[in-house]
Amino acid sequence: MEYPRPHFDRSHSWSSLNGDWDFRAGTDQDYGRTITVPFAWETPASGIEAHWLPEAWYRRTFTVPAGWAGQRVVIQFGAVHHEATVWVNDVEVAGHRGGYTPFEADITDALRAQGDQEVVVRVSAPLDKRELAHGKQRSIPRDDFDGVCFTPSSGIWQSVWLEARPATYLAGLKLRPSDGLDAIEVEARVSGTAEATLVLSLRGTDLSVEVPVVNGLAETVIPVAEPRLWSPGDPHLYHVDATLTSADGTDTVAAYTGLRRIEVIGEDLYLNGSRLFVRGVLDQGYWPLTGITPPDDAALRRDIELAAKAGYNLVRKHLKLEDPRFVHHADVLGMLVWAEPAATGRFSADSVAAFEEQIAPMVERDGNSPAIIIWGLYNEEWGLDWDIPGDPAKQAAAARAYDLLKALDPSRPAVDNSGWTHVKTDLLDWHYYDESAASWGRTVAALLNGEQDDFPVKLGPDFVVRKKLAGAPGQPLRGLPNLNSEYGTGFTSVERGWQLRWQTQELRRHDRVAGYVYTELYDIEHESAGLLDFERRAKDLAGVDPADVNATTTLVLDVVPVAPGRDLLSESREVSVPVRVSHHGGEPVNGHLHTAWTPVFGPAPASPGVEGPWIEAKPFLLSAATEVRAELPDGWTSGRLHLALVSDGAVVARSAVDVDTFTGFVIGDNR
Repeated sequence: MEYPRPHFDRSHSWSSLNGDWDFRAGTDQDYGRTITVPFAWETPASGIEAHWLPEAWYRRTFTVPAGWAGQRVVIQFGAVHHEATVWVNDVEVAGHRGGYTPFEADITDALRAQGDQEVVVRVSAPLDKRELAHGKQRSIPRDDFDGVCFTPSSGIWQSVWLEARPATYLAGLKLRPSDGLDAIEVEARVSGTAEATLVLSLRGTDLSVEVPVVNGLAETVIPVAEPRLWSPGDPHLYHVDATLTSADGTDTVAAYTGLRRIEVIGEDLYLNGSRLFVRGVLDQGYWPLTGITPPDDAALRRDIELAAKAGYNLVRKHLKLEDPRFVHHADVLGMLVWAEPAATGRFSADSVAAFEEQIAPMVERDGNSPAIIIWGLYNEEWGLDWDIPGDPAKQAAAARAYDLLKALDPSRPAVDNSGWTHVKTDLLDWHYYDESAASWGRTVAALLNGEQDDFPVKLGPDFVVRKKLAGAPGQPLRGLPNLNSEYGTGFTSVERGWQLRWQTQELRRHDRVAGYVYTELYDIEHESAGLLDFERRAKDLAGVDPADVNATTTLVLDVVPVAPGRDLLSESREVSVPVRVSHHGGEPVNGHLHTAWTPVFGPAPASPGVEGPWIEAKPFLLSAATEVRAELPDGWTSGRLHLALVSDGAVVARSAVDVDTFTGFVIGDNR
């Protein structure tokens, strides 16, 4: 079994409490059922599948390993939704509120001298979650955004385990790259009463330093000879072993980080001094049988691998503090991460407090991760009653959340209110959904060239509002990186594949865009917006390969498509398509454009086809258009024209356009 907390690792001295626990609903008198921890009680994997249960009790016995004699024994909870009270041998040892944040309790003084020990956990999971940090879990009464919420996940939903440590111990180990990316800055927090000395070593080297502990804090800088920077292409990690020695004994913790820098420079993002274009996908962290808990560790890794296979370099983990092993796998695999806390539902003093209580634990738990390059906060004014522009108190709440986060971690860009009406932010991101390819392209262009500072948002079947990019004095509308951090439409998977290709193309058309986040990687329950279904199986995208859409080098066609299967209407079998290149590599790219025909919706053929004109592009600068001419094969009245850029013998970019010579009728309306 994998150790649950890889960024603060005491795996040399732990014992898992996952598995079978006794279970009873709050109204029951006896523990008549068994639940499998750590799966929420609504899920089939838990063995319970109880819905709208406001309270339940857990119980199990355990033994303390004999080798832990003389140590303090601590029980750790990864996350429990929503409020937990913990007893060991009838002694209350912990109380915690907040369904997504970890907590612990020293249970040593509650332990019996020998034999079995008993732990009991009472969990309260209110049905009305609107003032709680609950993310995408449904509430009764419902949230305003209930239509995009899912089955609640209540109870113990992350790992539970025991650890042994001395009475004087390491309480925190913060690792950050130095400004010069040639050292690791270390800040260790120590708790306990004994005088202690901290010894730090950089694993894989003979470097070791001793650091004094003063008032519970030890700080130093560990130089790195010949530093190797962390990046998606080379996710190199530096492991730091910390050993604390005191009169109470020795405590050892292993942690790691990467040497990397994420910067906002004008309207651009830079990673390690090189321009970064974010190609992101939304991942909400749900699974069919296990809810918000992954079925196993491999499932976390697989989701990252699936995102990478689709051409994405970033995952936005949406409205959820995910299991810390997800962040670990992103660190190891080189997947960038946009991390954010769970949302509340309605605006009140209590809901604002509940939201803010997540910020410090989020940074504490995951701040060492090199993969996390963006911190998110509020989303679309959820928990702010969709009314930042009309209420200074809500503006103040968004600004205060930003200030709290930046005080803890100024090294990463932060987003105050993703998608709508920014108050205080490092990135100007916007969420824009549109079924019309034509109006999509026009609106994106208008937002980026300054003609518009707002865009339409459909909040209901007949309720459309216009949301501004910024809504408070002092927040600039220009001069920061622009990201479309949610987009993607289409009722069927064929339509979604079509919109994925054409809408993403329009984002690549504009050099001022710093990136995008497509919604979303996989379906969840009733929400069929994924590139994959809920079981992570591929869907019929009508010949569209997301890896081509999201490639480092893409083709941008000067075509306003009409409808799926009928992108371009032609009066003859001869067509002419203006083609541009969007390239986000480090060096210029050039080559010949090739053409090949398949039936409409056909996948790209193995051969790039007939060689055509030469084209070249510089990094992050859309190329001039090159005209590509082709003729439908004899007897064909429609077909898919595949276009490929071949450079040094390899296909580096692909796109396609479906051509129809029937012009008497038009499917769809792109006015």
